[in-house]
Amino acid sequence: MLRPIDAYFLSHAETVNSCLQFLREHILKQDEHITEAWKYGMPFFCYRGKMFCYLWVHKKYHQPYLGIVEGSLINDSELLQEKRARMKILLIDAEQDIPIVKIDSILTQLLEFYRSRVG
Repeated sequence: MLRPIDAYFLSHAETVNSCLQFLREHILKQDEHITEAWKYGMPFFCYRGKMFCYLWVHKKYHQPYLGIVEGSLINDSELLQEKRARMKILLIDAEQDIPIVKIDSILTQLLEFYRSRVG
């Protein structure tokens, strides 16, 4: 039987699915303490059990995005706050090359914060 998290990724059209699957694997490779979880009906990634980031598809723009739980602590002009107090998102155009340098920069900043707080 398919896990809900796997079903989520497979539920999208090929271009979006490929983008999300790449991001999924890339996030998990960043640190051995990052794990995958199904929370609030979406794929979350946790660092030592603390919510770290998540993947979703923006309802208005129909683009995949990387949601940063502690996004308010990351200063990057491409991160969108929208109506969230704590979280920010990075929209990713699935039709273009994935901005891996930008994603790595954000994930590195985020990991530094989590490592200093969580261990």
